[in-house]
Amino acid sequence: MGRVRAGRRTGRGRLRRGVCCALGGAAVLASLLSPAGHDPVPAAASEPASAAVNYAVGVDESASLAAADMKAEKAAASRIAIGDVSASSNVTVFGFAAAETGDQRAVDPVCPRTQLDAAGRESIGACVGKLRSRKKNEGTGTDFPSAIRQGVHDLSTGTDPSVPRVLFLLTDGRMDVTDSEKYGGEAHRAAEGERQLTAALKEAAAQQVQIWPLGFGSAPDKAQLDRIAAGGYQKGCVELPSARPKAGKVAGAKDVGPMLEQIFAAAHCLRYSRGPSDRPPTTLEIGVSPLATVGSIVVDKGDPEVTATYFDPSGHKVPTSGTYRKSKFELAGSGSTVEALKITDPVPGVWKVKVEAPEGHRSLPVGVSVLWHGELRGSIAMDPPSPQAGQRTKVAIRLQTREGYEIKDPRDYEGLQVRSELTGDGFEPVELTLNDDGTGADPEKGDGSFTGTVQIPKDADGALKVTGTLTASGLTADVRSESGEVPPGEPAVVAGLTMPAADVHPGATVDGTLSVHNTSDTPHTLRLSVADIGRDMLTVSPARIVLKPGETGTRKVSVEVAPADVFGARLGDDGLSLGGTLTVVDDTDSRRTLVQSPLSVRVTPEPGIWARYWWAFMAGAVLLVLVAVAVIAWRGQRRRRRDPFGLLLQLVSPEGDILSEHPAGHGHKQWYEFTVVEPHRSPRIERRTHGQYAVQRSPEGGAVLRKRGSGRTRLPVQGRVELTDTLSLALGTPPGTPAAGPSAPAAADGGANSYDDTYL
Repeated sequence: MGRVRAGRRTGRGRLRRGVCCALGGAAVLASLLSPAGHDPVPAAASEPASAAVNYAVGVDESASLAAADMKAEKAAASRIAIGDVSASSNVTVFGFAAAETGDQRAVDPVCPRTQLDAAGRESIGACVGKLRSRKKNEGTGTDFPSAIRQGVHDLSTGTDPSVPRVLFLLTDGRMDVTDSEKYGGEAHRAAEGERQLTAALKEAAAQQVQIWPLGFGSAPDKAQLDRIAAGGYQKGCVELPSARPKAGKVAGAKDVGPMLEQIFAAAHCLRYSRGPSDRPPTTLEIGVSPLATVGSIVVDKGDPEVTATYFDPSGHKVPTSGTYRKSKFELAGSGSTVEALKITDPVPGVWKVKVEAPEGHRSLPVGVSVLWHGELRGSIAMDPPSPQAGQRTKVAIRLQTREGYEIKDPRDYEGLQVRSELTGDGFEPVELTLNDDGTGADPEKGDGSFTGTVQIPKDADGALKVTGTLTASGLTADVRSESGEVPPGEPAVVAGLTMPAADVHPGATVDGTLSVHNTSDTPHTLRLSVADIGRDMLTVSPARIVLKPGETGTRKVSVEVAPADVFGARLGDDGLSLGGTLTVVDDTDSRRTLVQSPLSVRVTPEPGIWARYWWAFMAGAVLLVLVAVAVIAWRGQRRRRRDPFGLLLQLVSPEGDILSEHPAGHGHKQWYEFTVVEPHRSPRIERRTHGQYAVQRSPEGGAVLRKRGSGRTRLPVQGRVELTDTLSLALGTPPGTPAAGPSAPAAADGGANSYDDTYL
């Protein structure tokens, strides 16, 4: 059985990450199936590469458009232009309606061909702003043939035919050329319009221009829009149904932006996610897939006074330009109604957009979405890795990011098609069925591992290769091929590896067991390595094992996880899952592959001080609360012990006669202040704030008398303190209290003792 132990790493590896942004396609992944294989190739970051799309946006300017409709169309055109993830793409924008007299134009060009680099993305919003709703005397129809011809001309003139060409048409109506003189006599204009539409679509197909129409409102004819989509060029950026042109239709102009973004993503082979919307001030959240290598967070502000601040999944505020934590940022449209933050190599997870606006600019909802392109890799393993002819073998393709992180969420590879084929000498190609549905050989549904079985043909007698093809819109996969041949006989060494799935922290070590049996009478050298993962993320030791002749037994094998700095920001708070393949090759036996074992290591950050010592913090907090309660209780008790309430104050003559009595009340800060009125005729005590005298109960019994300007004096229960030449103060017994005995005559000092002020 394997085990996991904590460990240290003295070397410091560095993960090199780059960006690959290409249109979605197929990748061929192959596995070593026979003894004449090659060294496993580790997953490595590829150089940045951006594939372009040339596209045009035709926007309906007919008089039927309300002001809000035109505003929505402008925002939609801006959203896809500044949200494009490729700096090599080009866009043109034009408005269209119909030319109903000789001095009118059906098409109104507003944005010439603009490359969507940083400067182009920033400037596109200004020219899109030139779109307008036409007045009735400027042509109010809807001339689709002219709009399509304009788009085809813009996309096919002076452009590289190998770059995809896409035309987006936004309209709130159906084709209407009944008032356009150029379509002939009034009775024949509708038919001529249909004929010219057919011709325009044929020319679009010939020039390899896809057409993606989008209608909004109740007027557009969905059947006509479908015809337009089907009439242009049909081959998409990837051979998947989602990439073939199709028409869209939404209920109103407010939905044009999100829908256009969605069909733009399909045409451009990007992935699209729509987030929430709310009025500012608010914070909007949007998720970015771990597969994403480049993406744009698009914020439809509605009002240019709205500002947006961006935070990555770790809560860090990111810049709007330059590089931060290995990601590159570029903001466009900050001063317009739509802005987009383009991020190269984004940190995966939930991003937050803090939206704010001054008073008077908070009435419109702000929406957020993300367009992204990603890179998908896969690793193929066979069990056994060197099968004999006629033997049934299990084939598994595991999905990974370009750095070798495992992909476990089915939403990240939605729409993925997996095909596999076995080829070799002596037999016809055999198609394999690989599934991720938890049936048959597949152990778990939706875990990113596609598994199936194949029986090696009995006629196989030479070269042998298994191929996996991954096809997904918006994802570019790795291309790899390794070949060999069917082994001529039984292997001299038989090996099996047990390596547990593990959940560890950076720098830890996962231990497993390699079982070996050398059936030959010569030593054999086995070489161990980890492939299909970023360099230095996982390393295996020992790298070589020498088996003695006839040796049978087990050897300890350890896989060490890189330190935290290798993973950088991607480690995050939730951690990440590492894949990879541990391969054991017998170098002595013509480099025969003995083991290809998938690795699965979950890496989470080291817990912080709170996570490790929360119990101590809690115990300390409880102790502090108890101490605070005790102190409060002690202070309360002291206050109660000093409270003068209940003291019976007596004025006593020099002869010892009690001249008057006065019950003390609650004092101010435990002092009961009073004065003596009519001391020579009818002396008595009256309560008076800031009086000449004040009394406080003593915790030791009796009271303490404070005289203004004379300090404090102890007043015993059986004594008295001189106030004036003819009056003294004594304590009487309150009614209902047992008498403590008669008042004793005053001593020479008035029965008073000097009172130490420090204990108060």
